[in-house]
Amino acid sequence: MTSGFNLSAWALRNRSLVKFAMAISLLAGLLAFQKLGRQEDPNFEIPLMTALVVWPGATPDEIQNQILNRMEQSVQELPNLRYVTSFARQGYGGLSLAIDGRNSGADLRARWYQVRKKIGDIRNTLPAEMQGPFFNDEYNDVYSALYALEAEGVTQAELEEFASGIKRTLQQVHGANKVKILGKQRQVIYVEVSTRRLAAQGVSPHIIFNAIADRSEVKPLGQAETNQDRVVIRMDSGLKIRSELENLDIAVGDRLLRLADIADIRYGDAEPAAFKIRHNGKPVVVIGVTPAPNVNLIQLGQSLHSVVQKIKAELPAGVTLSQYVDQPTLVDASVWEFEQSFLEALVIVLAVTFLFLGWRTGVVVAASVPLVLGIVAVVMVMFDWNLDRISLGALIIALGLLVDDAIIAVEMMMVKLEEGLDKVSAASFAYTSTAFPMLTGTLVTVAGFMPVGFAKSVSGEYAGGIFWIVGIAMIASWLVAIVFTPYLGVLMLPDDMSRHNGHAYDSPTYKRLRIIVEVCVRHRGKVLIATAALFVLALAGMSLVQQQFFPVAARTELLVELRLKAGASFVATEAAVRKLCYFTQRDRPFHEA
Repeated sequence: MTSGFNLSAWALRNRSLVKFAMAISLLAGLLAFQKLGRQEDPNFEIPLMTALVVWPGATPDEIQNQILNRMEQSVQELPNLRYVTSFARQGYGGLSLAIDGRNSGADLRARWYQVRKKIGDIRNTLPAEMQGPFFNDEYNDVYSALYALEAEGVTQAELEEFASGIKRTLQQVHGANKVKILGKQRQVIYVEVSTRRLAAQGVSPHIIFNAIADRSEVKPLGQAETNQDRVVIRMDSGLKIRSELENLDIAVGDRLLRLADIADIRYGDAEPAAFKIRHNGKPVVVIGVTPAPNVNLIQLGQSLHSVVQKIKAELPAGVTLSQYVDQPTLVDASVWEFEQSFLEALVIVLAVTFLFLGWRTGVVVAASVPLVLGIVAVVMVMFDWNLDRISLGALIIALGLLVDDAIIAVEMMMVKLEEGLDKVSAASFAYTSTAFPMLTGTLVTVAGFMPVGFAKSVSGEYAGGIFWIVGIAMIASWLVAIVFTPYLGVLMLPDDMSRHNGHAYDSPTYKRLRIIVEVCVRHRGKVLIATAALFVLALAGMSLVQQQFFPVAARTELLVELRLKAGASFVATEAAVRKLCYFTQRDRPFHEA
C-alpha cells in the first residue's frame, strides 16, 4: 500500500498537535487514574430473590396451602425462571426464586418488578392476617465495614439509641450508601396480670384485652364541612407511652379500676427474640456500612476511620465501638497485589525491549505504555468502570500485547533507516506497510475475548470487563503506534542508522532465523502435523490444570451455617451457637449472629 491517506505522515506534519495530544493523554490519564473507583470485585447482579410472609398462629400446612402455593402459581409464568422453592414454619414461611443466569442486570431488575406485580395482584386472595410479603433482591449489597457496639450497665434500648446516633453520623460520610443497624430487638410493653389478683377483683382477662384493643384502635368518627375545608374527625388511639397504659380505665360492673392497680406494666424486649448478634461472646448491636456504586473503597475506608475515631472519643465510659470487618483494607491489599504484578510485567517487557532493541528504540517503545494506559483510564472513567480484580487482570493481559504494535512500527522504521531512507520517509513507509496488518491482528486478538464480553450471564457480567478493557487497550495501542510512535521515532532515532549498525538483514541473528524459517517452509507438512499434535497434547493437558473461573476470596474468615431440627426454639439455637463458638474460637475473635 503506497497511496492514500497516511496517518503517520499527517502526524509528522502536525508535530505541535501531536505533542499536545500526548501531553493531554498523559495528564488526563493521570487524573482519571486518581478518580477511578477501587473495588474488590466488579458490580454484578445475583439472580435470586426471596419473599417472606408472617402469619402469627398459623400452622405450616396453612401457610403452605393458603399462601405459598398461591404465590408459586402466580410466578410460574415468568420467563427464564429456573426454579421456585418454598418453606413453611410455625407462623411464617418464605419463597425463593432463581432466574436463568443468562440475563443481564437490567433484565433481572425487570423480572423482579414482575414478581412483585404478580404477587401484588393476588394479595387480596391471601389471608387478611398475613404480614408481608417482604421481598429481598439486593444480594449484591456488601458491607464494606461492620462495627460492633457494646456496653455494660445499659439496656438494649439505650444501646440502640447510641447506635442510631452513630448511624446518623456515618450516613454523612462521602461514599457511604446505606447504613443499617443489625441486631435490634423489638421493644414492647408487657402487661402481666396475676390470676389470683384478677379473681380477687372479679375481673375477667377478656375485659382487659378488650379495653386495651379498644383504646389502641384508630376509629374514624366522620367529617365536618366548613366554608373552606373538610375536617376529618377521629378518636385518638392514645396508649403511646407507658403512663397512658398505666392510667387506662377498666370498667368492672359499676366500678372503674386503673390498669396499674391490677397488673404489672414494664418495658422489655420482645420474647422470644428473632435475631441476636454476639461479638466475642458479648451481646452487641452491629452497624453496617454499604458503599455507593463505583466508589473508591480505599478513600471510603480512610473517611470512615477518621469519623469513627471522633465518634469513639465522644462515647460515654463503658460504651465501646470496634470494627471487625474492614473491606477497604482488603481492597487496598488486593489492588496492590495486582498492581505489583502489573509493575513486574511492565519491567519485564521494558527490560526485554531495551536489551534487544537498544536504548533509543527502547525509549520509543516504553513511551507507548503510559500513553496507552492514560487513554484506557480516561475511557474507564467515562463508562464508570472501577479498578478491581477483573479490570486489573485485563490490564495485565493487555500489557504483553499493547507494546507489539509500537515494536513493529519502530522496527520497520529502523529497517528503512538502515536502507538509507530519511526518518520521515521511514516513518511514513512503516504506516503504509504495517498499519492495516497490525489493525487486523489487533481485532483478531480482541475477538478472542468477545464471548466473555457479550455473555448474558452472571459470569459474563462479572468478567465481561476483560473483553472491553483488553479491546480498548489494544485499539489504543494501535493508534499510539501509528500516531505517536512515528513522532517519537523521528525524535529519538539517529539520522543515519546504516553507519551505526549496518543492514538489519545482514545480522547473524537474522540469518539464523531465516534458515529456521526456510527449513519450516520446505517441510511444511511435517510442521503442520507437529503443530496439530502439540495442540491435541495441550487439550489433553488441560484436564490436569485446576479449573477455577472466579478468584479465591482474600478474606481471612470462615462462615458457618448451623441448622437445627425444624421447630427448634430460639433458646436451643442460641445454646448450640455458643457451644460451637466455644470450641472454635481458640483465643481468636469470633462473631455470631
